[in-house]
Amino acid sequence: MSMEFKLPAIGEGVDSADVAEVLVQEGQTITAGTNVLELETEKAVVEVPCPHAGKISKILVKDGDTIKVGQAILVIDGAAAGGSAPESKPAPAAKAPETKAADKPAAKPAEAPAPASKSNGGGGGGSFEFTLPSVGEGVTSADVAEILVKEGDEIAAGQAVMELETEKAVVEVPSPQAGKIGKIHVKNGDTIKPGQVILTILGAGAASAPTAKPAAPKEDAPAPAKEAPAKEPARQPTTVMTTAETVSGGTANNGQSGPATPPAPAAPSTRRMARELGVDLRQLAGTGPGGRITHEDVQAYVRGRMQTLTTQKPAAAVRSVGGGLTAPPLPDFSRFGPVKREAMSKIYRTAAENLTVAWNVIPHVTQHDRADITDLEAARKKFSDGIGKNGPKVTMTAIVMKALARCLQAFPKFNSSLDPETFEIVFKQYINIGCAVDTPNGLLVPVVKDCDKKSILQIASDLTDLAGKAREKKLPIDSMQGATCTVTNLGGIGGVGFTPIVNYPEVCILGMSRGQSELKLVDGKVVERLMLPLSLSYDHRVINGADAARFLVTLCNMLADPFQLLAAC
Repeated sequence: MSMEFKLPAIGEGVDSADVAEVLVQEGQTITAGTNVLELETEKAVVEVPCPHAGKISKILVKDGDTIKVGQAILVIDGAAAGGSAPESKPAPAAKAPETKAADKPAAKPAEAPAPASKSNGGGGGGSFEFTLPSVGEGVTSADVAEILVKEGDEIAAGQAVMELETEKAVVEVPSPQAGKIGKIHVKNGDTIKPGQVILTILGAGAASAPTAKPAAPKEDAPAPAKEAPAKEPARQPTTVMTTAETVSGGTANNGQSGPATPPAPAAPSTRRMARELGVDLRQLAGTGPGGRITHEDVQAYVRGRMQTLTTQKPAAAVRSVGGGLTAPPLPDFSRFGPVKREAMSKIYRTAAENLTVAWNVIPHVTQHDRADITDLEAARKKFSDGIGKNGPKVTMTAIVMKALARCLQAFPKFNSSLDPETFEIVFKQYINIGCAVDTPNGLLVPVVKDCDKKSILQIASDLTDLAGKAREKKLPIDSMQGATCTVTNLGGIGGVGFTPIVNYPEVCILGMSRGQSELKLVDGKVVERLMLPLSLSYDHRVINGADAARFLVTLCNMLADPFQLLAAC
């Protein structure tokens, strides 16, 4: 019996989606729950699991197609909802034992292409090549920070085998299989990509199942599995959500109208990155699977454009060209004395790139003021004593974040982004505030979500938790996304003011310096007051100086009067 598997509902209000990747092949046997497609909607990349088990006789869609809910996408022979595929379908009856073995890997068809050509035949004594799974939305590569196992080690399923340093965090990679480490294919310091083989595991329990596919290459059922590696390295896609700023890359038209050119195939995060950098994806040739445009393609395009433009200028000049800066070559410092070179970590490199983009794209202006926090600090200490040691630490940063959320509500333009393609201001109906955290691995910016809806105590609790994870290298990437404004506090170190750089595509950032006691004239009397220096940097394309001054004065007045903060809670 055959049946058509139709696209189910994939989200409220979503009636169509683009096929990002077909994860299975015709002739492949799948089990119930196997992911068969990766779809790209306007706001997310999602996987589509098939509720039926059986053998795929026909795939009715291809990468890049736009499909609608209810449209047939697969034809499955011997389909049985929630069950396993009949053994008689994928292979002749005489080969039933091999068909069973072939049924097993179908549950994870995209995990490991290499075993299909390199693994041993047979049962549980085979080998399994563990490929690097997806480590986060938009993360196309990572550096090996530390390998946690060695060849010959026996490992359990779920055991961490290495630490990777991505652009924003250090993450552990667990093995999906138990077994013995036969070979380690990477070393500390290597840059690796999702889909790359990192370990060979001998005697892998569930992983030994894929070895049955190459055991009989002449049979119908295993044949498609051997073809998979020739197409592209397999990967383990994860369902990832993008931020609310994500838009379809097909809307970029450089002033032209009409559907003359179809949208370029790219993930939402890649589209957002291109949009932020002013890149028309239709001008790029993708190097990913099926011509898919990757983050690296966008970065390479921008670098190429900048290099092309800067070669037209005098090499010795340091000028602003096309929104970017180019510096003259460094002199040979060794002529003057001993030198030592140290490679920047991926986190530092990414921060440097982002700061360069932000500084070149945004015309920065910084407004300075001081808030009288004498009464607020007294109230903070009294409140902290009241909640005791078991409660979260209520810092001045948490209080300022709550006050800032209230000001963002009152001045919505400060909670927006500028669309450089349409020259529209995107007003965000949510308030998520990032807080810069200094860690041994570099500057990380965890995001406290919905600050306008949370109390100071809740913000303090979230901030303590996120900062702790950041310092322990356990901060998830999605915890550093979606900010609408950022706070950075250098008061614990010192200083009376600084010029923070706006975190693009946000339009403002608030810097806090160390509070200092000063003498002030209040009601005709000289009194000592605790003053908190504040520095507000903003995007002058969106915010004018008068509005920035009003915003900062409102914030200072709120901090000077604790009752206003109570009203904001």
